[in-house]
Amino acid sequence: MASLCLMNSLPVPPSSSHSPKLTETSLPPSPLVLHSNNNHSVSARALKPIVVSGDPPTFVSAPGRRILAVGDLHGDLKQARSALEMAGVLSSDGQDLWTGGETVLIQVGDILDRGEEEIAILSLLRSLDKQAKAKGGAVFQVNGNHETMNVEGDFRYVDSGAFDECNDFLEYVNDSEDGWEETFTGWVDVFERWKEQRTMSNGYWGPWNLVKFSNYLGQRQKGVIARSILFRPGGPLARELARHAVVLKVNDWVFCHGGLLPHHVAYGIEKMNKEVSEWMRGLRQNDNTPNIPFIATRGYDSVVWNRLYSRDAPDLVDYEDKQVCSVLEETLQAVGAKAMVVGHTPQTIGVNCKYNCSIWRVDVGMSSGVLNSRPEVLEIIDDKVRVIRSKRDRYSEELQAVAYT
Repeated sequence: MASLCLMNSLPVPPSSSHSPKLTETSLPPSPLVLHSNNNHSVSARALKPIVVSGDPPTFVSAPGRRILAVGDLHGDLKQARSALEMAGVLSSDGQDLWTGGETVLIQVGDILDRGEEEIAILSLLRSLDKQAKAKGGAVFQVNGNHETMNVEGDFRYVDSGAFDECNDFLEYVNDSEDGWEETFTGWVDVFERWKEQRTMSNGYWGPWNLVKFSNYLGQRQKGVIARSILFRPGGPLARELARHAVVLKVNDWVFCHGGLLPHHVAYGIEKMNKEVSEWMRGLRQNDNTPNIPFIATRGYDSVVWNRLYSRDAPDLVDYEDKQVCSVLEETLQAVGAKAMVVGHTPQTIGVNCKYNCSIWRVDVGMSSGVLNSRPEVLEIIDDKVRVIRSKRDRYSEELQAVAYT
């Protein structure tokens, strides 16, 4: 547990009918650790490889790494880039290059909905993951409630521009002669070129008339159909999401979207991850109906929907702070972790911790579709934690930190 808390002052992917047998992967480090970020110099010594266990990844051993956690992005590519640049893992020259060296980046879900650049963000993170692995780092994502909602076909919170992106992306994939990985990672660049061309088109912004309105309705219908194809269980983007966990443990830290509870741990986090992944891949069918993993994706106390740790009194009607703290401590003890990082519930005061800093809340509502707040990123180095709030923070001598023992 924390000994000190100063936070308040501070073409299509391959599909198979079975899970791969290989469940552990080592990501090689670079020969020397020469990277320095956020006023934290790391000694020039070779680090042990990152070891990933589970399919999708569930347990990650990343010795000596700088760990970053970024909250809900909700389809805002500009804000996503701003957060990553601020944290020192994305180049600021517009080339989308990984500059984080051996850093491990974790995005805690809700990339989808409320914004119009969702697939572009997914493409960017996939590209950065590939680049990071070559440098001895890694990028992980966990699925949130908006990812699972879209795989269920619940499009209530989809931005109108996101339907257009789905339609454009499906056409792009169908026309591509490259493999899925190259096609998918290339989408972020293609999307921005197409968007710029569309914006500059005189016809696109010209006066509305009945013909244009009719075309708009037809385009929207095509976008809905395209989204259904892409995100339905077994669809190309559903299978892409299936690569990610709903619960990820990195070293002694647990990352999930809503919050982990004792009965989740008792059920088995690797089992939950596997069941959600199989459902997204279209492998869990019952009488032509997807067998949705309820414990992880449905209900107020499921992993992706739970808000127990993110709401403060007087929001907590049925629980007192002591009860919540007890539940959290029981969960962390059961999973063998020091602390948990969650998103899901926008924090108007920014990234913060509670319950002796055993829980960190990193959703700041940075998307223009939510609060349009300034990006913030959580940084963990050798069990010391701080919040990066601006580019200036990277050069601050006084670290607002929590020390874990």
